[in-house]
Amino acid sequence: MAENENAAGGATEGGAEGEGQAGGAAAAPQAAPEEITYHAVEKDGQVTAIWEMQGRKHLRTIDPRSRQGQEILRLYTAEHGE
Repeated sequence: MAENENAAGGATEGGAEGEGQAGGAAAAPQAAPEEITYHAVEKDGQVTAIWEMQGRKHLRTIDPRSRQGQEILRLYTAEHGE
């Protein structure tokens, strides 16, 4: 069970990179950062953890009982209607 949500639950990780550069020189195009995804870890039908991933890199583990974990799960079940 995987969820592809950008900035789910109002995450504070912003896309303010590249802003505030002064001058007439054009900035070199940068590689787009990989999308942040959320993966539910299940055991015996219960979600035991939520992994926040960027590509193949594990960023952090979110407790599904936390406020943010509940928001992520609520968004997933609302979209997929399981």
